[in-house]
Amino acid sequence: MDDLDPELYTVAWIAPLEIEARAALHMLDHKHRGRFPMGRGDDYVFQAGEMCGHNAIIATLPAGQEYGTGSAAALASQVKRYFPNLWFGLLVGVAAGLPNFSRSPPLDIRLGDVLVGLPTGESAGLIAYDLGKETAKDGFQLLHFGHVLANTETVVRSAIGAIKLMAPNDAKAFLPHYERIKHKEHTTGTFVDPGQENDLLYQSNKDGTERLAKRERRPDGKRTRVWYGPIGSGDKVVKNARIRDELRDKYNVIGLEMEAAGTMNRIPVGVIRGVCDYGDEHKNEEWQPYAAAMAAAYAKAVLAEIRPKNIAQGGGVAGQIGS
Repeated sequence: MDDLDPELYTVAWIAPLEIEARAALHMLDHKHRGRFPMGRGDDYVFQAGEMCGHNAIIATLPAGQEYGTGSAAALASQVKRYFPNLWFGLLVGVAAGLPNFSRSPPLDIRLGDVLVGLPTGESAGLIAYDLGKETAKDGFQLLHFGHVLANTETVVRSAIGAIKLMAPNDAKAFLPHYERIKHKEHTTGTFVDPGQENDLLYQSNKDGTERLAKRERRPDGKRTRVWYGPIGSGDKVVKNARIRDELRDKYNVIGLEMEAAGTMNRIPVGVIRGVCDYGDEHKNEEWQPYAAAMAAAYAKAVLAEIRPKNIAQGGGVAGQIGS
């Protein structure tokens, strides 16, 4: 089997969970044959291929490894060390979405929608909501008001901005990528939409009880929406509607995830997440494949906006491409 040259790869696609990595692999235009040479201290096996003219690696956590900011930091650190010519990175996967009907206009975030981390006003694009200090006077304060993480590469934010200019029709930029992989198989099924009728949002009342939110079915042509704003990142799985709402209201975040805060200061990635749950007791894995595929489709659209200057005829790394 041929050795792949780490110096030829310029894009890092980080997909911590297995289902996220499977969606990423299906997005490759060509998978490169061979493996990267490894030695003592090299802990991760990377997948490689070509996407939109870029030589990209897909990095994921080892089977059985606990996810979170610490594991993501270790993975990102080794990616940065191993690939000397990295241009930019993308962190692509699933997250909890945080609808907010008290906002104007309402944030009617639904399962399968895409969340893209971008700063708004004085809010950073990514909020490490459990990184800070506890004070007697003001309670918990974010370190440097939440502005402690590196900014996403300008070129990635520019590409996201180009897609955002298409709003409210920005889903058209990436839905064709999703359509091409939705019937691909993974270990428990495919990436097909579980159906709007199975998208149930339970809102928390002040007395701790729940009520099912009434939401109109979206037209099929408007099934998927993209939401841009701050995303919260922490080390704990949130499965509590009260805590979810507190984080949403305190930090103005549109979603919650567990890897970005560990990744950003190693590789300043663009954070792209598909909504797979609402961060409450009803959280399960049913929507993860569809949400992961939607996020992967948006990420591929970002790569399509950033065309590399030197695209070899036929694309890819000569002699290392497999269909």
